[in-house]
Amino acid sequence: MITPETLPRSWKRNAALFLVGQTVSLFGSMVVQYAVMWYVTLETRSGWAVALYTVAAFAPQGVVSLFGGVLADRVNRKLLAIVADVAIAVATLALALVMMNGIDDLWVILLAVAVRSVGAGVQTPTVQAMIPQIVPADQLMRINGMFQSIGSAMALIAPAVAAAVYAAFGIVQVFFLDVVTAIIGVALLAAVIVPDIDRSAQAHTSFREDLVEGMRYISTHRIVRWLLVVFAIIFLLTVAPSFITPLLVAQDFGPEEWKLAGLEMSFSIGMVLGGAIVSAFLVRKSRMALIMIATYAFGLLTAAMGVVQNLWVFFGLMGLIGLAVPVFSSSFMTLIQETVEMEMHGRVFSYVSIVMALATPVGMLAFGPAADAFGVRAILIAGGLATIAFMALAVMMPSGRMAASAAKEHTAAQAGEPALESGT
Repeated sequence: MITPETLPRSWKRNAALFLVGQTVSLFGSMVVQYAVMWYVTLETRSGWAVALYTVAAFAPQGVVSLFGGVLADRVNRKLLAIVADVAIAVATLALALVMMNGIDDLWVILLAVAVRSVGAGVQTPTVQAMIPQIVPADQLMRINGMFQSIGSAMALIAPAVAAAVYAAFGIVQVFFLDVVTAIIGVALLAAVIVPDIDRSAQAHTSFREDLVEGMRYISTHRIVRWLLVVFAIIFLLTVAPSFITPLLVAQDFGPEEWKLAGLEMSFSIGMVLGGAIVSAFLVRKSRMALIMIATYAFGLLTAAMGVVQNLWVFFGLMGLIGLAVPVFSSSFMTLIQETVEMEMHGRVFSYVSIVMALATPVGMLAFGPAADAFGVRAILIAGGLATIAFMALAVMMPSGRMAASAAKEHTAAQAGEPALESGT
């Protein structure tokens, strides 16, 4: 276990450099994501082209995350994260130079987007696995909450910056902005001191054996398996608000741009507040209790959005969903970090990254046609009720009770209290 005594005295400086560097890098990536999506939409006016963009942006990350996690457990994680970030920046710079020379075919843009997605598939699990190396165990929840809050703030700011730069200077200048932010992020990460992991006890295995070992670890570790299954199902069921609520706004409240922007801003503001609340007030609360509260909130709020007829109430519900997201994700990430052995973090977080990356295209394929067939409101109500029913059943399972017991033990240990005995 990482404690303040086993970390350099400058761990707070390390954590600050890490968070600032990742914030800058994330900001550039988000700006490019919005700008390219808008560019493809405006230039092609084709739903098929937008679907292709979505697949190129997320599917490679989902596949590569599996291998990225194995790499994170075999090599220096800081170096791996830097190489991935540099690769993303090089792909972006190449796309900018190609488009400056008049080559703007859709396949060229999608190829660059796919390369960026591959880099993200390596970078994301590596960064998540690195956090427990530089932060004491009793500070993981706080740092994860801050990370969530920062990401939410970037999601609020990035669309406005992307729109301003795109409108004033064009798409190519947006790419150069991303290259600059990547350079800053890499420089700050290079200054972070990351303690080495003792891998001397690990057997020398092949890459394929490591992949199999990661799958075997998850399949035999009941708590981790339960957490990942819950994460996958909840992530899919709550993807609905992200993709079909704009359609509901356009259909029922009007297609004005400010209404769609207001919906997105409501969600982002909620996430910012949620991350701040986690960092300030929920650090020592039971991880499992917070996961359950957030999940039931997802279900109730999603179902309510299928019923309300007032636009401002609709915005308010979306903001509350956004507030619950950091509560769920920070608690989930922290419980995984506390439960899984450090040398297995990369492989486990690779599966988390796969779920997060693949939920977007899967959600589009599932919720879009269903909304066309049955109506958006019906899908929201059904999705919300399904979320509540699933979580109620999941916590009754033996592995669910084990996860709750593990969460209580970690909470008690942080508070300096004796762990509660569990009969499950």
